[in-house]
Amino acid sequence: MAERPARVERPLSPHLQVYRLTFSFLMSGFHRVTGIVLYVGFLLVVWWLLAAASGPNAYAWVQWFMSTWIGRLVLLGFSWGLIHHSLGGVRHLIWDTGRGFEPNEREWLARSTLIGSISLTLLAWIIGGFVMGGLR
Repeated sequence: MAERPARVERPLSPHLQVYRLTFSFLMSGFHRVTGIVLYVGFLLVVWWLLAAASGPNAYAWVQWFMSTWIGRLVLLGFSWGLIHHSLGGVRHLIWDTGRGFEPNEREWLARSTLIGSISLTLLAWIIGGFVMGGLR
């Protein structure tokens, strides 16, 4: 009977104990999550459009729901998701040009995506709410 060759000990892959969680990695996950949020959010847009096409009673019901605090919270989350996902797409576009791959550049782009999305969402809600008279 032939002797079995000795088992070669190979190094183990790094696991979660040695992996450093980066902000860029978190923002990449948020990009995916906001894509799912947008999918569900656009169902609300379809609901709104169908109600507008169905008549004044259906449209008034949707408008009532969107003016409640739950509806406004949903709209705020949807608008943040839309802006955040768009800025994440710009970040990926920058990477597609071959730029922004240095560790400090990746972290700066990730932080810019988050800060920019929060700032632009607040700005849009302030303009829409107070200047345009949307928050009555």
